[in-house]
Amino acid sequence: MLDFTSASFESITNSTLFISSLVSVALGVAIALAFSFKNRKSKGFLMTVSALPFIVQTVIMLVNGNVGTGVAVMGAFSLVRFRSVPGNAKDICSIFLAMAVGLAMGTSHLLLAVLMTAVVCVLNIVYTLLPDSAESGEKELTVVIPESLDYAQVFDDILSKYTSGSELMSVKTINMGSLYKLRYSVRLKDKTLEKQMLDEIRTRNGNLEVICSRAKTADSEQL
Repeated sequence: MLDFTSASFESITNSTLFISSLVSVALGVAIALAFSFKNRKSKGFLMTVSALPFIVQTVIMLVNGNVGTGVAVMGAFSLVRFRSVPGNAKDICSIFLAMAVGLAMGTSHLLLAVLMTAVVCVLNIVYTLLPDSAESGEKELTVVIPESLDYAQVFDDILSKYTSGSELMSVKTINMGSLYKLRYSVRLKDKTLEKQMLDEIRTRNGNLEVICSRAKTADSEQL
């Protein structure tokens, strides 16, 4: 029978394989559902995360005790990262969790696999429910100004009027150095006054480009 606490592959019976496979698929589905909570995920992503624990478990069972085969399989798994489209932080976390669960199931650590799935999935749901930067009024403001304007304090009065905090994150020259692109991190006092702030900025920068977008977070950035 399946050993719930330690790895043991001296004899893998049909019942052990069947139980391990069912639990792996169930944990994979739980991971897919948890990481799609309040997040749009493609069917391909959900299918991959659901099936990955079972696939890894099967591979680990097949290479048990064979060092040469194990090294070859490890090399094959290292190619997966380079054959896939880069994902955000949560996508990478779900893939690693699914692989770790598969490894645990493949070495008969059923309780460890269940514990990992429960802890990480609960943490993901809790952090998903926490307010993000968009709900707190945090924005990324990009403004283009002519080279004749001194970018150091050109918008300080406007930003102090409409924001509770602002920081100049970067300055970049564009259009052969005739224009500057400023990128600010701002926290709006009142989101309903965003248009008024942009209108005042457009008046000062000569109606050049102004972009107010959602602040970038680690979750939205590509890894």
